[in-house]
Order: sequence, then structure tokens, then C-alpha cells
Amino acid sequence: MKIAMLTNNYKPYIGGVPVSIEHLSEELRKLGHEVYIFAPSYKNQKEEPFVIRYPSFPVGIAGAPVPNVLTGLFRQKMKELQIDIIHVHHPAIVGNVALCLRRQLGIPVVFTYHTRYEEYLHYIKPLEQTERYTGVIDAYLRHFCGQCDMIFAPTPGILDHLLYEKTVGTPVKVLPTGLPEDSFSPELPETAHIKEQYLGKADYLFCTVARLAKEKNLDFLLESLQRLKEELAFSGKSFRHLMIGDGPEREHLEETSRKLGIEQEVIFLGNVENGQIKNYHAACDLFLFASKSETQGIVVLEAMAAGNPVVAVEATGIRDVVRHKENGMLTAENAESFAKAAEQALCSPGLYKTLQKGAEKTAAEYGEGMVARQAERHYLQVLNSCQNQRIHAILRLNLKNSRIGV
Repeated sequence: MKIAMLTNNYKPYIGGVPVSIEHLSEELRKLGHEVYIFAPSYKNQKEEPFVIRYPSFPVGIAGAPVPNVLTGLFRQKMKELQIDIIHVHHPAIVGNVALCLRRQLGIPVVFTYHTRYEEYLHYIKPLEQTERYTGVIDAYLRHFCGQCDMIFAPTPGILDHLLYEKTVGTPVKVLPTGLPEDSFSPELPETAHIKEQYLGKADYLFCTVARLAKEKNLDFLLESLQRLKEELAFSGKSFRHLMIGDGPEREHLEETSRKLGIEQEVIFLGNVENGQIKNYHAACDLFLFASKSETQGIVVLEAMAAGNPVVAVEATGIRDVVRHKENGMLTAENAESFAKAAEQALCSPGLYKTLQKGAEKTAAEYGEGMVARQAERHYLQVLNSCQNQRIHAILRLNLKNSRIGV
């Protein structure tokens, strides 16, 4: 197959969607398919094979560029490369391009629902405190999904969300983001160096990997860390927490940590090379995650692959991956509950070992090779369905013409 991946953001932009696209594309190529990634241009981009850059404006929502899709490049390349199927990763901008190409060239379109889009309204400042635009987003998503040939949901919970809350009529299949093989093999010398560098005289080392943005619910996480500091102090224990990632809220979060009195405990590392993340996970005792906007949370699985148990706020998408007291701890969005869950995991040796083993077992179910084979089957199903529809359309047209004597 010749597959086109269409995205509004890609490397060097750091985020879950670029990682998902890169991993899936690489594995599909190993299966013998041609995969081309249509991505926006960046000033500091690296030239890569199979990545086709289109123009973009430098400043956009959440730090990503705004794609400039008013170009004939897409149509030209689709015809030149003889693309069989389009896999689009955003419902707006390139999503509209994908549907336009579907109408013009007859190329089927599948769409991965990566994001809970209603959680991002705060980026549109005039709409920040109104709920009525959630209905607008829902209506648009139903309209968009209704024109696609298949929808991919990263987890069963998101599948239910699309079918029963969004009432999407298009076929929906579960297709998670896969983990590369090296996620399961941390580099022990590097892991030991990280622990030595950041643990200091503390007893525990935690981490969070996230874009430092409002939708990641990091203010709540800092409040929970303050409570955890108080809880552990009763037993004479202490911790350091590595905040890995960058974003528009960094300055605010650093100031918040100072106000909460945890500036010594929380270390803001900024962005870390993706290949090194596994070593940070392996060096830490817990992975703490507060976001409610995820459809799967690939960083949660990356933590599990390195044997790092997860404490997370219970939310759609996350509850499909984290199972309470089996591979992690799920809590309500309550700082005291979150802190107690983390303390329970740390201070119960038997429970902690159970969580570690469960985490590694769960992560093993998400190998990217297996996910690519699932995608391959779904693509073929879409292509076969579209081919059958074309044959039926031709037969109906021939029957109609024969009846009128054409």
C-alpha cells in the first residue's frame, strides 16, 4: 500500500501525535508499505526521507505552527505518488484537506482521534470561559467523522466516547499508539547517573513527562506534591520530582512551586531527547500524571515499559491503560487522595512490586509491530469496502442505463 499521513504538527515539535505518527510509519514500512508524512515546515527542521513539508506560519496555537494548506502540493503529490489511502491525524486544517482529496481523487480517508479537543478551548482567549462552544466542537467532529471511511480510537473508552457521546456513525476501531522495542530496555549506566544526579539525599525520585500547558492539569499536580511532602514528612521521608517537558505554563508553574514551598523538591528539566526518556523513567520510583485531556497517554505506557508504576487522575483514556492496584493507582481529582495513593504505593513493598510487574505486563501488550499489523488490516478493510462500493455504483449505473436504453 501507498499511505499518506497528514498532520498539523511533526518533528521538531514535541508532542504525542508526532511520536505516534513516526512510530506507526516506521513499522508500516517494515511491513513493506510506502508511507509518506505530510507535515508543516519549521525553521529548525531536519530533512528526512518520506517526509514532505508544506508551508506554515511560525506562530500558532499552543506553540505549534499554523499550517498553510492553500497550496496545490497535496493534490500534486497524491497523484504523483499514487496514494492508496490517507491517514489524517487532525480534524481541522489538514483534516479538511484530506476530505477535499477524498472528494476530488476518490482516496479513502481514515482518522485517528488523538485528542479531547474540548479540553483546548482555553487557547482561544475570547471563548475561554464559555461552554456553548463545546457544542460547536461536538457538531463539527460529528460532521467530520461522518465523512471519513473509518475512525481510530486509541482506547476502548474513547471508542465508547465516540460512539455513544459523540454519536459518530462511521465505523470506529481501536488502534493504540505503539511502543518501540527499545522502550523496554533502559540503559543501566545512564539510569544510575540520572538517579545520582537528581535524587541527592532524598528517599524517592518521581517524574512527570508532559507539555507544560493548562490542559495537562499541572497546577493540581503541584498541589498534590505539596500534600505528599507533608504526608511523607511524618515518616521522615522526602522526594525529588522531575518535571520533564516545556511549554507556555513553565514560568507560572515554577512560581507556583515556590508559593507552595516545594521549589526544592520540584526540578524543571525542560525538554529531554525522546530516546533518553526511558532512562529517566527507569531511574524514578513513580510516574505522576494528572492530565484529563488524553485519549491514551503514550507517556503513561512509556513509564510502564520501564517498570515505573503510575499514579494518575482517573479519566477517559487513562482508565483503559491504568488499572487500580494492578499496574498503577487511579485517584479522583483531589490533592489529598492523589498524595495518599502515591504514599500507599511507596510504603507498601508488596503492592509496589505488584504494580511494577503489572506495569511491565501491560506495556508489553502495546508493541508497535503489533499495532502496525492492526493498522494494516484496518486499511485493507477500508480499501476493500471502498472498492466494493465503486463496483456496486458501476453496476447500479449500468442497470439504470440499460433500463432507459442507453
